[in-house]
Amino acid sequence: MTRLLGDLAPRRVLTYPETGATRTPGALPAGYHHLRHSAVVGRGPAAFEAAAEAVTTWRMHRATGARVRADAGRAAPGVTLEVALGAGPFALGVPCRVVWVPEEEHRAGFAYGTLTGHPECGEESFLVELEPDGTVRFTVTAFSRPAVWYTRLAGPLVPPLQRAYARRLGRVLTRLAAAP
Repeated sequence: MTRLLGDLAPRRVLTYPETGATRTPGALPAGYHHLRHSAVVGRGPAAFEAAAEAVTTWRMHRATGARVRADAGRAAPGVTLEVALGAGPFALGVPCRVVWVPEEEHRAGFAYGTLTGHPECGEESFLVELEPDGTVRFTVTAFSRPAVWYTRLAGPLVPPLQRAYARRLGRVLTRLAAAP
């Protein structure tokens, strides 16, 4: 394991007090940028199972080109991970911890919160739901604000980039949910 996921993980702490707030998307905390993106990614139980597996095993994130290092192969409360985007010296690895996982038959996914060392402060959830009519819906819900100088400097560029990444996740998950 890496130092982040090994001996340093217990010393990293969540950087925001509203832990679990993405569980109730209509009640996101004030003082943060809010993101809500929803996309239909398939139909039926097989698509739901494939999408749920891709989300909870980090496969969806990896399929976008992100590198994920986690101290477990599947999302569970307390799992520490680092998601890295970019290449070489331009790669940005961000430390997170899974803060909640839904325990429902037709709902799967997780939410992670930012840890010390993350350039943003907040929480993001990735949920897949099998609706009564068989529609499989993927929803990203997040609240965040800059935590370091360079994300404060980037200011208005960060929310559109976050929205673009959420849309990309939905497109990738549509492909993964359709795969046999």
